Amino acid sequence: GVTLEIQKGEIHAIVGENGAGKSTLMKIISGVYPHGTYNGTLRFEGVVREFDNIRDSENAGITIIYQELTLLKNLNIAENIFLGNEIVSHGVIQLNETVRSATAFLDQVGLKINPLTPVINLGIGQQQLVEIAKALSKNAKLLILDEPTAPLTETESENLLNIMRGLRENGVTCVFITHKLDEVFAVADRVTVIRDGKSIATAPINEWTREKTIAQMVG
Repeated sequence: GVTLEIQKGEIHAIVGENGAGKSTLMKIISGVYPHGTYNGTLRFEGVVREFDNIRDSENAGITIIYQELTLLKNLNIAENIFLGNEIVSHGVIQLNETVRSATAFLDQVGLKINPLTPVINLGIGQQQLVEIAKALSKNAKLLILDEPTAPLTETESENLLNIMRGLRENGVTCVFITHKLDEVFAVADRVTVIRDGKSIATAPINEWTREKTIAQMVG
């Protein structure tokens, strides 16, 4: 029961109570739930898409970052960024090129750190930025962030919001799922409320108040 339109280059917040269907919707968009397991049509960049898996959606330019991070902590930052998309020549991973490219993506998310640093040595906030750098390495046009600030400190959360603003300036579309309404009003261009598996309302941020948002969420 969801009808949703996301505009290119915006930060679009999706809000709703637990169990409203937010994560289910994002798993459809990102190919976790393959075409045929749901009804309806998914269009991206004006083209009907029928994703069978996450790789299909990533190839189209859609990447999702979950609250539970998916980095392999026994590998270093550069290895994680290019995991599954290694820079290879004649069957050999090109370490220098991997480090150079990883550094460029880390610069985009404001993480000044040696790409050869083991992920296990990073804090949660830094790991979140590595996840975003990994998404950018896949040429993400639409970045879905599912409760990304839940495990972060206030300072780390504000940094992440600034990263999202920078991505918007560079033309990357962000879908931001969160329960923290202060963050919604700080960064979102438009807001959609989902309740009981249905889209209830979508409007620009200046048409919402905290009270109105909560009322739409709970019904």
